Amino acid sequence: MSVQATRDAASPRLGRLPLGGTFDGAFLTLLAGAVILWFAPVGMGRYGTYVLSLWLVMSIAVMGLNLTLGYAGLKSLAQAAFMGMGAYLTAILTTKYGVSWYAAFGLSGLLTFAVGIVLGFPALRVKAHYLAFVTLAFSTLVWLILRNEQWLTGGVFGISNINRPDFFGIKLFGALEFHRFVVVVTFILAVALWWLIRSPWGRAFTALRENPIRAASLGIDTRAYTLLAFAIGSAYAGFAGALYAPLVEFIDPSPFSLSQSFFLLLMVVAGGSGYLLGPFVGALLGVVLPEWLRFAGSLYLIIFAAIVMLLLIACPQGVSGLMERAWAKLTGQRGDAR
Repeated sequence: MSVQATRDAASPRLGRLPLGGTFDGAFLTLLAGAVILWFAPVGMGRYGTYVLSLWLVMSIAVMGLNLTLGYAGLKSLAQAAFMGMGAYLTAILTTKYGVSWYAAFGLSGLLTFAVGIVLGFPALRVKAHYLAFVTLAFSTLVWLILRNEQWLTGGVFGISNINRPDFFGIKLFGALEFHRFVVVVTFILAVALWWLIRSPWGRAFTALRENPIRAASLGIDTRAYTLLAFAIGSAYAGFAGALYAPLVEFIDPSPFSLSQSFFLLLMVVAGGSGYLLGPFVGALLGVVLPEWLRFAGSLYLIIFAAIVMLLLIACPQGVSGLMERAWAKLTGQRGDAR
């Protein structure tokens, strides 16, 4: 391949994105998973359905962090803070001002996208663990506002009686109905990310992660794509928060603390950083696995921690990386998990 051809392939333009593309294995897996999850909760009971819905909501937040970390290589510890911003904005608008959930959902994405751009500016000057410290400080600031500004957020008492949305006149008050709504929203956001990763934008994010200097030499606007990666990843957390609020119908600051950002980061790494399906695997480990281990009583968290540590030691690339290697050995060719 010529130097010019290489430059053209690795030098995407912000205003030119392909709308075509083939439906690869990752897309078909997303589609099959959505169909299975549509029917999966039947007979599971209210709590089992809630756990599945929570898994999907957390998967959306992890999708955003996976884009920021796994594809763009930017370390963020503010994902839970962005999720909290989306959740509180949705709760305040729908309960206090009677705004439609769909409008609040869109505004949550716009707010976190805009804040992500502002927060992304330090990423233009600092890298690696220095950037992590910037997002750590932001996460702490957001949590303190949620906890102390009682006039706005309810403080430690939170906001209750958060209504669930309607879907073309269908009431989503039941656990099964709302779960299926979450399945639809998650599928749409996952397909959007699948398209983005395979677009020139996605290739630019990967180039930034691998070698920012070389990416700049190929004509990639590193500043623009760094900010874009932060903003889109933050928006996904805001969307997750907008779904989380009506799912639990009550929010307080505790689920959006710094420790939750670390837990989301763990989900990215355990699921497989840089893999499209990694967020679903990581969120499955982080949300569903502890529920499966509750038979162990008070020891279930110790067992969970041991499983995660052994998993990360055995396969540093996460479960998705392990599955890709197994698929390659089985078929004699590279998998299509990324």
